[in-house]
Amino acid sequence: MKTQVQLITYVDRLSGGTIRDLQALLEGPLRGVFGGVHLLPFFDPIDGADAGFDPADHTAVDARLGSWNDIRRLATTTEVMADVIVNHVSADSPQFRDFLARGAASEYAGMFLTLETVFPGGASDEQLARVYRPRPGLPFTPVRFANGEQRRLWTTFTPQQIDIDVHHAQGRAYLTRILDVFAAHGIRMVRLDAVGYAIKKAGTSCFMLPETFQFIDEFAAQARALGIEVLVEIHSYYRKQIEIASRVDWVYDFALPPLLLHACAFHTAKCLKDWIRIRPRNALTVLDTHDGIGIIDIGADASDRTARPGLVPPAELDRLVEIIHERTGGESRRATGAAASNLDLYQVNCTFYDAMGRDDRAYLLARAIQFFLPGTPQVYYVGLLAGHNDMELLARTRVGRDINRHYYSTAEIAADLERPVVRSLLELIRLRNEHPAFTGDFTLSETPDERLLLQWRQGSAYAQLDADLASGQWQLKASSAEGGSAEYLL
Repeated sequence: MKTQVQLITYVDRLSGGTIRDLQALLEGPLRGVFGGVHLLPFFDPIDGADAGFDPADHTAVDARLGSWNDIRRLATTTEVMADVIVNHVSADSPQFRDFLARGAASEYAGMFLTLETVFPGGASDEQLARVYRPRPGLPFTPVRFANGEQRRLWTTFTPQQIDIDVHHAQGRAYLTRILDVFAAHGIRMVRLDAVGYAIKKAGTSCFMLPETFQFIDEFAAQARALGIEVLVEIHSYYRKQIEIASRVDWVYDFALPPLLLHACAFHTAKCLKDWIRIRPRNALTVLDTHDGIGIIDIGADASDRTARPGLVPPAELDRLVEIIHERTGGESRRATGAAASNLDLYQVNCTFYDAMGRDDRAYLLARAIQFFLPGTPQVYYVGLLAGHNDMELLARTRVGRDINRHYYSTAEIAADLERPVVRSLLELIRLRNEHPAFTGDFTLSETPDERLLLQWRQGSAYAQLDADLASGQWQLKASSAEGGSAEYLL
């Protein structure tokens, strides 16, 4: 994968709504800005219970967006990443409908996990309490079959998303088919969505078990054999993320967004620098995605908060969440936790621009730090346009994460691309993509807690970011092609 900045976007929420429209945007107003694009679920359908993360047919492109030929055409001009939704399928999938109609006689019967699959002798309250779920309640939904039988199926996320047995022959065949179709149409990188929950084992948390790592290893090897790299998406205790990174091609740096918010809010780079010293280098750096801003990623380990503290003290972490709510006038509070459906207990739902208080210079500093860290930066489409919280969409859907999933019209995109903060962000992206220093060596200098000094050097080429978190002032300098130095005033 290229280390140039990537775009993360839904096809239908940007650029007119089709794959061809998106390609026209990338080759028109955004020409030369992105080295790759992560297309969030474009499968059939895109408008299920979870914004496409519950496809009825994971191997079909939703016809409203285009076709596989359009994906292949896009992949000839830019690197394309797509999601493999590992843990579950839609309740509307033909496989699950066949299971409902025929029960044990269905060829797909073993593909779907029931309570009894994992707990054949029944489960005690203590065993069920150990099962980790990112939302309130137990991960089971009672389902009635055509013959009247009722069974409890695993539904880690929503009742519409039915968990599969990834070790069953039909489960393996289902996932293999997805990889084969992706490879045939030019997709060269996949993100394993919800893979941390894919393995269930009685007496455990059913989250990121040793068996989960084994499954990831096997699936990643299968993908690599097809020329596909693998990104693993896990929100968890930061040391777990470091462990995961040693086993896979790529991980997300989910600790970075809340750490940058903390640095700007508390006027210190100490916690951020502590993370930079130990963070994985094979990371995709993000400030925002289609999900919320992770809190668990910098907090203490829930299994032992004393022995395994977080990157930020608990009181400061709690205060940071309140600061975000205050900056947004309570908008983020209305979209977070029990205030909205589709709950994620470990995330604050808000656009990153609004979480920064719509402070252009602070927002650009956060982006500059993102681009200066080793790894591959990704920019979410709402963040690209310094987007505001979409309270109208939130009110319509009552899904908390929709606050940061705006549908942009062509006119909105054109207008936002002319905003000074967006124009400066595009300049930062181009610098990160084009300057030779970023192919060299990275240095985090020893400085006082309130100061952050990041440098890249390749031969005589250099780039330097110097920020004072106490004052909010920062400066970016880089060598010029002529051998001199240029200061970027953004």
